[in-house]
Amino acid sequence: MRPDRTDGGVFVIPDDAMIIVPMRNVVLFPGMILPLTIGREQSILAAQQAVKTERPVGILLQRDAAIEVPTPDELCLVGTVANILRYVTLPDNTHVIVCQGLQRFRIAEYLPGYPFPVARVGRIEEPEVTDSQIEARMIQLRERALEVLQYLPQVSQELLGAVKSIGQPAALADLVASVTELKLTDRQRVLETVDLTRRLDVVLDCLLGRLEVLRLSRELDERTKASIDQRQREYLLREQLKSIQKELGEGETGNSIEIEALRKCVADAGMPEEVAAQANKELKRLERMSDGSGEYSMVRAYLDWLVELPWRAPEPDRIEIAEARRILQADHFGLDQVKKRIIEFLAVRKLNPTGHGPILCFVGPPGVGKTSLGQSIARALGRKFVRASLGGVHDEAEIRGHRRTYIGALPGNIIQAIRKAGSRGCVMMLDEIDKLGASMQGDPSAALLEVLDPEQNDTFRDNYLALPYDLSRMLFITTANVLDNIPGPLRDRMEIIQLPGYTQEEKLEIARRYLVGRQMTQNGLKEGQIEFSQVALQAIIRDYTREAGVRSLEREIGAVCRRVAVDIAEGAIQSMTVDEGDLARILGPGKYDNEVALRTGLAGVATGLAWTPVGGDILFIEASRTAGDGKLILTGQLGEVMKESAQAALTLVKTRAARLGIDAGSFDRSNVHVHVPAGAIPKDGPSAGVAMFIALASLFVDRPVRNDTAMTGEISLRGLVLPVGGIKDKVLAAMRAGIQRVLLPARNRRDLEEVPAEAKERLEFVFLENVDDAVHNAMPK
Repeated sequence: MRPDRTDGGVFVIPDDAMIIVPMRNVVLFPGMILPLTIGREQSILAAQQAVKTERPVGILLQRDAAIEVPTPDELCLVGTVANILRYVTLPDNTHVIVCQGLQRFRIAEYLPGYPFPVARVGRIEEPEVTDSQIEARMIQLRERALEVLQYLPQVSQELLGAVKSIGQPAALADLVASVTELKLTDRQRVLETVDLTRRLDVVLDCLLGRLEVLRLSRELDERTKASIDQRQREYLLREQLKSIQKELGEGETGNSIEIEALRKCVADAGMPEEVAAQANKELKRLERMSDGSGEYSMVRAYLDWLVELPWRAPEPDRIEIAEARRILQADHFGLDQVKKRIIEFLAVRKLNPTGHGPILCFVGPPGVGKTSLGQSIARALGRKFVRASLGGVHDEAEIRGHRRTYIGALPGNIIQAIRKAGSRGCVMMLDEIDKLGASMQGDPSAALLEVLDPEQNDTFRDNYLALPYDLSRMLFITTANVLDNIPGPLRDRMEIIQLPGYTQEEKLEIARRYLVGRQMTQNGLKEGQIEFSQVALQAIIRDYTREAGVRSLEREIGAVCRRVAVDIAEGAIQSMTVDEGDLARILGPGKYDNEVALRTGLAGVATGLAWTPVGGDILFIEASRTAGDGKLILTGQLGEVMKESAQAALTLVKTRAARLGIDAGSFDRSNVHVHVPAGAIPKDGPSAGVAMFIALASLFVDRPVRNDTAMTGEISLRGLVLPVGGIKDKVLAAMRAGIQRVLLPARNRRDLEEVPAEAKERLEFVFLENVDDAVHNAMPK
């Protein structure tokens, strides 16, 4: 029969019964206050039930701590009645109850049907008899307890005072058993002993054994300390003996052969004079040390770094411009302007090998080939290529290294990469330089100012080496997704080369030339086992990816190759030609649709163009109005600049109300709501001003915007259309989204030189001087 519950879900427990909380390794004594950690579901339910009903609980020790859900036979019979003073749930979901022990109890019988142990118990009253036998045992127990506590670490004066001042023999026995670190079985034995004389005898016996163990432990500690002191004395004597032998010219130190080998390495390393002097100084220190000392290993590691670093000047570059052009053309498709600038850079390097060339910084969205361009430059120069990732670096020591005084100190990433390359003239790529972060450990971008300055880096000092190292012959190339995150002084030291996103035709060529073959090799497919039709590759680019680079495209091609590899491995097919009709079965339905015609067919909706760190994108501006008192509501997680653009657009529509044929009084009778979809993505910037103006004008004149037109540009309160940035990425995004006409500020006309020829052929460009031009071209009558 299941027990009854109240309306609040609390179980009804008889008055003569008690909630039992089993504990694995804790014995609670009456009068003690202890925090107890509970983790089992039954124990948590039991404690919560006790707190809700304001009932005491029975703290009971289970015999075997390894049992997760103990049965009544696996629990002790005697425990302690306790009040729960506090119930706490910690941030890591650990439950803790602070309990105060009241008195002993004995289990009579367990009651079935509860989700936690409930038992009828008999409370055990504490005997209060006192005679000369008990008083004598009490005096002896107090003396032994104070002696044991003196051996234990970190014993408070309050505890010593409590042991000295307690006058009740039962309370003294319980307190001493609780605080003197007795075994768990001994504590339970004390708890189960009701007779006061026998209880005092049990605690005294346990204390005597504990006291003997603590005395032996103290003696062992003293012997160990004496042994260590003796070894230190022997070490000093040996060092003195070595010094005497050296003065007399007798014998050799044990590490003399190793030191001679290091001295030869220092002589052959071709170090500058200052560095060689420091290395020889450290060698002399090493000769005077014992190879068993901690400082010996630190000096030895420092010398290893000095002799393994390349100090000699690198060989002259073997630059062939025709070969460099061939390498760039073979490794990358498109990027004509970038390749042209790299060829110019290599030509200058060939004509002036000792000159300080610029630090190149490749900036562009992910997946457009920034890192691989650095590898191609290294191949064209015939140099070794090393890469250091700066993403997430927030400690200046990652660039400059740690001082040798710290345990585990190492040089910074720059010196480590040079040692790995084995050449002082390698090509080093500092990847993701825009992802550096400052912290209390310093600013890594400030440390890079010296590294990337050709006028200073010939005497770069790493904190670990504490010596000048010439970085001027190295070729540094950096990469970034966004320029805004790079500090101005650091950006000023680099020449920025923008890498635009790829058009669909360029992606098709890249997939045919590079991606398909690479994925076939990675997935174990041989020539002829899989072929992609041109239509299939175009469908993957159009329907399954929406990016500026080609990383997602390569992943989708890899997914197709893996599916074909499964069929070939199972013997179902020998080869396959992937066509457009196979993509839905392999990759699922298309991930992207052309939504322009659907979402811009209503009045009040305009298509804008936005720039993001991963390339351009289209942006829909939706405007609606309801009856109200002239409020403007903005949603879509807009930044402050974008909110101000919306307010300026509404003001501009009001000032041109008569010209647009709008009733001026309608503004005061309407609330205008402007929303930019994808509300979870933060948006900011002034370039959506024209699109917002057109959306609001379309709303009030009740005329839809052309669904094949997208626009960008900042507006002023005079109605001028001001230039914006990111034109190339925005135009490519419009072409990917199926847009046919693009409205641009007239002052951005010069930016069309950077737009690929394919985009110029497929898109119609309209240049705007003011918002009237935008209305005329976006909302034809």
